[in-house]
Amino acid sequence: MESTDRLLIERLKRGDEQSYKFLYDQYYVFLCYIAESYVKDHFMAETIVGDTIFHLWEVRETLEISISLRAYLITSVRNRCINCLTSERDGHEVRLSDLLFENISGKMGSEQTPLKRLLDAELENEIKKIIEELPKECRNVFKKSRLEEKKYAEIAHELGISINTVKYHMKSALSTLQGKLEKYLLLLLLLFSKI
Repeated sequence: MESTDRLLIERLKRGDEQSYKFLYDQYYVFLCYIAESYVKDHFMAETIVGDTIFHLWEVRETLEISISLRAYLITSVRNRCINCLTSERDGHEVRLSDLLFENISGKMGSEQTPLKRLLDAELENEIKKIIEELPKECRNVFKKSRLEEKKYAEIAHELGISINTVKYHMKSALSTLQGKLEKYLLLLLLLFSKI
């Protein structure tokens, strides 16, 4: 490992945000190119790369890298891409409403029953409600990313914030959605397991 990599990792471990920004600026575009060559989807590639770099920041205090930082990031992105493609191929990544009604649709005879349409609408309303409860800047970032499908760099420029801040808000929003929807989905699954 090069001495510059060692120095950067040590600074990351100490929580130096400038090192994180440098890491992001140095590797983001390159890693997106690699990710997109695997997943063939620019938005998905950006998400994978952003998550990979952010994860490095999250685990910075326990970070142990023996190869070059570049090689480590390439391997991490490649592994995440392969996991994503494997999940899609195995059918693990399905739409939320499909997940909810996977077991019930056969019992009810049709995927577009009035009950399914009603619950789809209810779930959509719940998601919208959770999004609206997010802190203002977090909500704006999330909507621009997921609803307007803007790139993180575009969002940062438009809102006058750093890309790191965009990443922070996206991670926070997704974590909130996941936490609040888990309870909701569990309740629905319990209700329908008796059908």
